[in-house]
Amino acid sequence: MCKGMDNKKQRGILVIAEQSNGEIHKVSYELLNKGRELAEQRNMPLDCLLLGGDGIPAEELNYRGAQTVYYMKDSIFSTLEEYTYKKNIVAFIEEKEPEIVLIGATNFGRSLAPRIAAALCTGLTADCTDLQINDEGRLIQIRPAFSDHLFAHIKTVKNPQMATVRYKEFAEAKRDLKNLENIIFVKPYFKQTSKSTVDEMIALDDFDITEAEVIVAGGRGIRRKEDLAMLEELAKVLGGKVGVSRALVDAGMAESSAQVGYSGNRVKPKVYIACGISGAPQHLAGMKDSQVIIAVNSDPSAPIFQIADYGYVGDLYEVIPQFTRQLRKEDAVK
Repeated sequence: MCKGMDNKKQRGILVIAEQSNGEIHKVSYELLNKGRELAEQRNMPLDCLLLGGDGIPAEELNYRGAQTVYYMKDSIFSTLEEYTYKKNIVAFIEEKEPEIVLIGATNFGRSLAPRIAAALCTGLTADCTDLQINDEGRLIQIRPAFSDHLFAHIKTVKNPQMATVRYKEFAEAKRDLKNLENIIFVKPYFKQTSKSTVDEMIALDDFDITEAEVIVAGGRGIRRKEDLAMLEELAKVLGGKVGVSRALVDAGMAESSAQVGYSGNRVKPKVYIACGISGAPQHLAGMKDSQVIIAVNSDPSAPIFQIADYGYVGDLYEVIPQFTRQLRKEDAVK
């Protein structure tokens, strides 16, 4: 049974900061930036909860706008394990009773947040792209719906109002060393982890494209799954990663972790090479902030050319291999 919460009693916005190997995830700074905006509208405090082992620079969360950082420090949090995190976060929320709880829509956050919401018997809107406060002072959670053709505006009836927010939807809060360091150390409520164990940790570096400086992305112009190797070769030469449009994920040719767009990942690389991508609005929204966009498409009227810095009308099966060979020749000369 869930512990009842008084909507009128609750105050404050709580950001659940995420860390891995002692490094705070940048989505935490983005949440603090948006959280500050919401907190000012509601005239309420913005706090942050950090769970982790020793050596995490918790004061950085103060510098980024959190008024109070609650640091639940223990070695049991060195491993990202949902059961232990959930039990302790739920206990903390039940004690502090924040009105709004924000969590990053990372791989771990997407797994953790529903468990917390279920334990608190409250609603959760996942993968939000915007957050607003309405005239009644309630949180409006905005996310794409109906295959990204519409934006749903969702309001949670009871508190805490919970949402996960996509990475790179908001700018990071600026670092201000004038902000006072205010860290309160909190002991874990639960240290029993017998319900689950972590056998092996696998690095996500090879799967996460959100931090890539170069992305070579394929769309409907890719005919077979095996043909993605062509893009992988180019990405390897450029030191980048391969991304895809939703069409390739739906066709079973790629994993959703590589998808770029509203229903996938928001990316902002230095160079984005769109291969056989027509440029649907849902895809453009996920990559339009790239510093340099290069498009290769056989259709001269493809919408992707309207936002591309450089465009080439041609068959990607001819253009991409030639481009890769040319880059390798230049590397050999160097």
